[in-house]
Amino acid sequence: MSAQLISSIKRLDTNALDTLTQAAQAAPRLRMNRNLHPDHAAPVQRLAIAMEPGTYVRPHRHSHSWEVLTVLRGSFSVVIFDDAGVEVERFILGNSALHVVEMPAGTWHSVAALESGSIIFEVKEGPYTPVTASDSAAWAPEDGSPEVAAFVHYVAGISHT
Repeated sequence: MSAQLISSIKRLDTNALDTLTQAAQAAPRLRMNRNLHPDHAAPVQRLAIAMEPGTYVRPHRHSHSWEVLTVLRGSFSVVIFDDAGVEVERFILGNSALHVVEMPAGTWHSVAALESGSIIFEVKEGPYTPVTASDSAAWAPEDGSPEVAAFVHYVAGISHT
């Protein structure tokens, strides 16, 4: 194997995951990603996303692509919604019997980190396209709104009074 080939192998070792977690903990949105794909035009997007409890992943869909999620560390609550925002399914990914989930294109979903240091690995078809207004749930709170904390608790399965 050539030295050039070996140097192009991408790795996510314990140090890389620790660094990613520290960056998420320091970030205003409590999350940080590390892309393995070379650029936004890549035909397959591959990234590790460190998320801390409390980060808000507004329900959204990827109308052009399936999405695969697997957990590298910790655990996540994943909630699937119908077009009206009614919960269809909920499951815990990581630290359980469920390790990988693939959602078809157009699936409304949200994710909540259940413990500090949680890192999810996401794979979807490229090229990268930002979530548009039509693919961001109009029935969910907007980033920064007062309802966000309650919605994050709902997705995480935390009851609040």
